[in-house]
Amino acid sequence: MEALTELDDAGLDLIFREARTANTWLDKPVPESLLRHLYDVVRMGPTSANTNPARFVFVTSPEGKERLKPHISEKNVGKTMAAPCCVIIAYDKEFYEYMPKLVPYLDVKPLFENMPEMALDTATRNSAMQGAYLIIAARALGLGAGPMQGFDRATLDAEFFPDGRWTTNFLCNIGYRDGATGFPRMPRLDFEEACRIL
Repeated sequence: MEALTELDDAGLDLIFREARTANTWLDKPVPESLLRHLYDVVRMGPTSANTNPARFVFVTSPEGKERLKPHISEKNVGKTMAAPCCVIIAYDKEFYEYMPKLVPYLDVKPLFENMPEMALDTATRNSAMQGAYLIIAARALGLGAGPMQGFDRATLDAEFFPDGRWTTNFLCNIGYRDGATGFPRMPRLDFEEACRIL
């Protein structure tokens, strides 16, 4: 079998061109096996120095949703409660504790441990990238994804991460979308507006 070297138009449409932010959902749970498969795909995306600072909390139970609900902005509550799963994409402030496992041939743990500003910058940037990988991977696996920022991070973190080590970056609802496209697609910037070739 010939190795796949690039996605065809159907693949690009699935994850980018025809994909839409999901806001409405089928009443169909996402099985744990698929959530595990999703993470197995996401974790292979690159991060700087292989830091892998993102942490994912898959909120699927009614009890978990009730804990989440008070911390979400009013405009996001309905779609989040209806979604089969809301993923809290967080970052581990002490991600460097895993560096001996993640980079076994270099002693990079002290570099991050002794430079807290660099560690925080690394954690926030790379966890955001990993959250983006989650959106793309969910679409590739047949799920809809609806990322959002409308939440109270201080109270959400106090509820879910009381020890303070993990901090929420953003939320993303995932599940089987009901097929409705919702809002019309918004414009995007043209190449000439957003890009430079030097």
